[in-house]
Amino acid sequence: MKDVTRVLIVDDDVPTRVGLRAILRPEQDLEVVGEAAGGFEALAMAAARQPDVVLMDVHLPDLDGIEATARMVSEDPGMRVIILTTFDVGEYVYRAIRAGASGFLLKRTPAEELVDAVHAVASGDALPMPALTSSLIGRFVGAPGQPPGGARSVDELTERELEVLELVARGLSNREIAAELSVSMETVKSHVKRTYAKIGARDRAQAVIRAYEAGVVVPTRR
Repeated sequence: MKDVTRVLIVDDDVPTRVGLRAILRPEQDLEVVGEAAGGFEALAMAAARQPDVVLMDVHLPDLDGIEATARMVSEDPGMRVIILTTFDVGEYVYRAIRAGASGFLLKRTPAEELVDAVHAVASGDALPMPALTSSLIGRFVGAPGQPPGGARSVDELTERELEVLELVARGLSNREIAAELSVSMETVKSHVKRTYAKIGARDRAQAVIRAYEAGVVVPTRR
């Protein structure tokens, strides 16, 4: 029997929740296990129903989505959170990713891309738009008012792992990294897995933040 990915929807807008549920319902390997309208309700529901993936709005009426995300992944490091935003990305999306979210999507994202994103995050892969995510992180990491970096040292990484981390931080997919380094996909996956473990990254978004904070890549200020 095919594994089912359990999804929690968190948004204070009822039509948005209805729309998201309608998109996910036809997928036989996805199950919406709950809907929450606020941050505190989301935390209680996440603890009770143990979703694999949470679709999280940032702007909630009580506890905001950033703090809710941080608490969720602290309680359950295996839980994956996708931030949903209605307009252009900004600092709050970066803060949510830094808090533990696996990436972000615009609410106007086509239905098939939303479904693909849930599948990708549930399986531990990168979300779509890795280059955009990397650009966002590079724009805000180390900026005034941001908390100081807490990245583990990259000193333990081999020369090849540092190279892989830099390419990940620049937004390249595993397939693109394999082509760049002229190695197999399996080799890249092995390097990526070891690199994440050494720097304490949960997923690709976290690895990008670690790379910028450790100075492996340098943010471009505009």
